[in-house]
Amino acid sequence: MKMSMKSAVALMFALPSMALASTWDVDGSHSSAGFTVKHMMVSNVNGSFNVKSGTVNVDEKDITKSTVEAVLDATTVNTANAKRDEHLRAPDFFDTAKYPTITFKSNKVEKAGEGMLKVSGNLTMHGVTKPVVLDVTGPTKESKDPWGNTRTGVQATTKLNRKDFGLTYNAALETGGVAVGEEVTVNLDLSLVKKQPAAAPAKPATATDKK
Repeated sequence: MKMSMKSAVALMFALPSMALASTWDVDGSHSSAGFTVKHMMVSNVNGSFNVKSGTVNVDEKDITKSTVEAVLDATTVNTANAKRDEHLRAPDFFDTAKYPTITFKSNKVEKAGEGMLKVSGNLTMHGVTKPVVLDVTGPTKESKDPWGNTRTGVQATTKLNRKDFGLTYNAALETGGVAVGEEVTVNLDLSLVKKQPAAAPAKPATATDKK
């Protein structure tokens, strides 16, 4: 079956565009979302959430046109202390029965040096949406896993005030200060798997194609 001149020209212009854009899915089983907060004014408590899903659309011609979306499972909060984790899932803190997820959606990507990006976007947590800026390292060099998938990775960090998201619970200490710090450091380590483009459905031959 011969291709018409019009179809050949359209394909010629489409291929470079396709080659410069790629979609990557976050591999939740090999990714982590951690946080650190001051406890009793003297030490840090580290915790984590499972990464539920995420998508990174990369514009390889202009990285600043890329986009990022991610969803964390708030119900999986884990600080290695069952009683504390139960309290964190309760209405005093994340109220996960009402707000089971934490989401991030980018609206701006900027270069910040060699291998560095600043990704601005909206973080929604505990029913409150606020702007945040992620300091991103990566993406790393692409590699193939044993199953033939193309992988890359990014690391990101930011700091936020939990009270901005309505997480205001605290307890005063007899010696002064409070039990839980307000500033929270967030660290993301994401493994990304390149999504293969869907095969275009075959089109029925036309009279022009058969010439």
